[in-house]
Amino acid sequence: MQHLPSVDNAWLLMDKGVIIDYGDEKTPRPHANEVIDAAGGMVMPAFCDSHTHIVFAATRENEFVDRIRGLSYEEIARRGGGILNSSARLQQTSEDELYATSHARLHEMIRMGTGAIEIKSGYGLTTEDELKMLRVIKRLKATSPIPVKATFLGAHALPAEFKNKRAEYITLIVEEMLPAIAHEQLADYCDVFCDRGFFTPEETDQILKASTALGMEAKIHANELDYSGGIQIGVSNNALSVDHLEFTGDDEIKALLGTRTMPTLLPSTAFFLGLEYPPARKMIDAGLPIALSSDYNPGSSPSGNMNFVISLACIKLKMTPEEAINAATINSAYAMGLAGKAGCITKGLPANLIITKPVSALAAIPYSFGLPLIQCVVINGENLN
Repeated sequence: MQHLPSVDNAWLLMDKGVIIDYGDEKTPRPHANEVIDAAGGMVMPAFCDSHTHIVFAATRENEFVDRIRGLSYEEIARRGGGILNSSARLQQTSEDELYATSHARLHEMIRMGTGAIEIKSGYGLTTEDELKMLRVIKRLKATSPIPVKATFLGAHALPAEFKNKRAEYITLIVEEMLPAIAHEQLADYCDVFCDRGFFTPEETDQILKASTALGMEAKIHANELDYSGGIQIGVSNNALSVDHLEFTGDDEIKALLGTRTMPTLLPSTAFFLGLEYPPARKMIDAGLPIALSSDYNPGSSPSGNMNFVISLACIKLKMTPEEAINAATINSAYAMGLAGKAGCITKGLPANLIITKPVSALAAIPYSFGLPLIQCVVINGENLN
């Protein structure tokens, strides 16, 4: 993760939205009909954001104020806030309204440098409303200029009406939601919030085995609030990623080593909720790769600014700039099944790029956490600025 190859005084040739070639000042620069002058800035692959919840009906500023006054995330959830709050709002919102607001958020993120994204459901919590969310994501896939991956997260929280009927809700997910989603081919992945106060390892295992049988790869929300066993369950189900991981110890690191499962950290969530940050330095030093994502959602990370996520990774997780940029590009691409297709500058790939303002060194990007250092975003070869 420390290795971040670069070319000084470089040129890059794009044609029909694809990277054709690149070289340094010693290599003859080919003729081009249009030139974008980087003017001393750095040209980087666009960010890959493999964990977001941008299909939602309303923001939750009132809960933000509740936390300022001392309530915890879990206390707010027990009072009917949190995910259940978002669920109630979403159930009252039409598919067209959800699409319009989500489309606007997606394009806001693109203009901040995101070039590939995974979007999760999980605010529906009924068959009808989970399908509604996933159909919105399908529409975003069809209209988005960047790759979009869809994840079913019906096991995001236990609906109030199932408070004393946990097994019935698991049955609803396994026997009704998952087959309906598979029939319409609405999801690439299935995720479960396996953590204290949400879903147990046994429930998670049951859901993931059912989803895998229907062609949806496993993912996990794990160990955000406690040592939940979620990491181990994710690995045992061959999960593509396990995400959050604030509570990660020696046993969890050992379970992850040598597997295909990408540990994905969401530092803006820990920042916003005042949680402990995940032990990224310990994980990397043990030999694990790391991906970074924004967790953009209305309750615990209301921002899709990946540049800020990179700054937090350096400031709070003690990752080097090289590690953080690799984590937010090539590794996060892997975490959503886009390895070799996004997150890198490679001939033949879509020309999804960021051009920074003139900077003295790579470290200036995370160092200048409050400044808009991106001067230009290029998506499929088109300059959006």
